[in-house]
Amino acid sequence: MHEELPIEGPDRSAMEGTSHEQRPALIPGTLYLVATPIGNLEDITLRALRTLKQCDVVAAEDTRRTGQLLKHFGISKPLLSYFQFNEARRSEQLLERLQRGEKVALVTDAGSPGISDPGERVVRAAIQAGLRVEAVPGPSALISALTASGLATEEFHFIGFLPHKSGQRRKELERLRSYAGTLAVYESPYRIEKLLAELQDLFPERLIVLARELTKKFEQFQRGTPAQLLEELKRKPARGEYVVLIAGASGQ
Repeated sequence: MHEELPIEGPDRSAMEGTSHEQRPALIPGTLYLVATPIGNLEDITLRALRTLKQCDVVAAEDTRRTGQLLKHFGISKPLLSYFQFNEARRSEQLLERLQRGEKVALVTDAGSPGISDPGERVVRAAIQAGLRVEAVPGPSALISALTASGLATEEFHFIGFLPHKSGQRRKELERLRSYAGTLAVYESPYRIEKLLAELQDLFPERLIVLARELTKKFEQFQRGTPAQLLEELKRKPARGEYVVLIAGASGQ
């Protein structure tokens, strides 16, 4: 999910918690999938910072945004754009770098690469080529929203972004009506009311949780039926991308 990069954040001294000798070196020829903050810069991990400092190149969904993140933490690295429309060409270039023994860090604008963001293609290609892939876990809008939602967490189904076309969206939602666990969807502020109207038709009695601005100053959770949330949004439209959680058919 794409979120604004906040100005505030931790002091760079957070990077100095471990001596250089104690930090394991990165492994040559490895693709590192580095999770980055979804809003609050304090959520970046020490391991992510070390990986970004030690890698040879950073492949980024948006080099300007990633450049701001690196600058904030005093890190200077070559940046290579890697996004939806150049994935095929860039994947080949990244594989060539990895085969030469370079250490490549892949990041998206926010959260973990490959989760509703670019990354899946190069990971699959690297594995098929016999190269090493390592995840550097961290912030996740999905998990942050789910754990604080109050809905069932022992079983859930993550859909990501639903299709834009109404017919395809409805077909997908109808397919999931009988699912017992919690459903999780990402949605933009421009389509949230449309989605709630569809949920009102298909899931009128289900509890819905809307989570937005996660980890930021104005983090917000809204809970209610689709009709209640629609009425609330009409009174006070909100900005920012949403994680939409739908109680399962079991009613939990």
